[in-house]
Amino acid sequence: MRIVAAMSGGVDSAVAAARAAEAGHDVTGIHLALSRNPASYRSGARGCCTIEDANDARRAADVIGIPFYVWDLSERFHEDVVEDFMDEYAAGRTPNPCLRCNEKIKFAAVLDRALALGFDAVATGHYARLRTAGDGSTELHRAVDPGKDQSYVLGVLTQDQLAHSLFPLGDTPKPEVRAEAAARGLLVADKPDSHDICFVADGDNAGWLRERLGDRATNHGGPIVDAGSGDELGRHDGTFGFTIGQRKGLHLGTPAPDGRPRYVLDIEPVSGTVTVGPREALTIDRISADRPRWCGRAPAGPLDATVQLRAHGAEHRARVGVVPGSTGDRVEIELVDAAQGIAPGQAAVIYDGTRVVGSATIVSTSRVWAVQR
Repeated sequence: MRIVAAMSGGVDSAVAAARAAEAGHDVTGIHLALSRNPASYRSGARGCCTIEDANDARRAADVIGIPFYVWDLSERFHEDVVEDFMDEYAAGRTPNPCLRCNEKIKFAAVLDRALALGFDAVATGHYARLRTAGDGSTELHRAVDPGKDQSYVLGVLTQDQLAHSLFPLGDTPKPEVRAEAAARGLLVADKPDSHDICFVADGDNAGWLRERLGDRATNHGGPIVDAGSGDELGRHDGTFGFTIGQRKGLHLGTPAPDGRPRYVLDIEPVSGTVTVGPREALTIDRISADRPRWCGRAPAGPLDATVQLRAHGAEHRARVGVVPGSTGDRVEIELVDAAQGIAPGQAAVIYDGTRVVGSATIVSTSRVWAVQR
């Protein structure tokens, strides 16, 4: 097959490209230019949008012996990922930009361009596995290395996208990938993994948003209110600086009535109110989500499954149902294993064993037993 290997400049994508070439595919390496000014996003080894990364990817392609090109997707990335990130935080939600990048950039814009140029598939260094089901469809499964599994951020991929994807690393633990890179003479063998959000230069989401949102922010200040007493415990300078479950950075001027630590329970961007309360108030067992994307067919009826609610979070046993609607299907999730600190805007990724069924964007959460008490 003719394969485009997306090369970020890291060790994983380099080994994935090398394995695809060694398997006999006609491989072309591409690096995504996601910013017209790379220094405005990341510098050093913290992310995947730097000039250093582009140079590392080019050197890896030379060692592998494959052609290499840079594709400029900066405008698409800014519109579909960065702008979405800002809009979601301004609305009081907590997005996952890596998941959005996979959905809109790596397996939409890149795959569309690759197919238009006559390529058959896109290979990446994601840790996940693909299997062919009995009916010929392509299934997405967890990687064998649970510590590196990235199926959560791939849960937005459709059947057609999966059928044109390759994940060569899904059956290999990360230490073995690094050892293989060294054996192949790839200079990125010991390069640190990227961290945090690639376009936030120092990892300070709140500071980055404060600098860029300006008048787009719904508010630039408001009260921090205790859920139990209704007392105002402090003030803030923008709800975009908070997420559900947050404890650090609250800077409460008045201690909580019971003296216990407080966590963010609710964010109301219109009034600018941030509600805080004790840790146990974060517990939820019901989730409503919209914008479902199914890796294959949507569940025909209620499904006993597991649900992952964070990129590196635990699995929760759950009962999942799909409710059709005139403006799109809604996914209702009843958690057998309660969760804490789950925010609107996050993704709920649904699994049947190791197989990814699909994902949906969380709209609201609740705790049924607390309502009924």
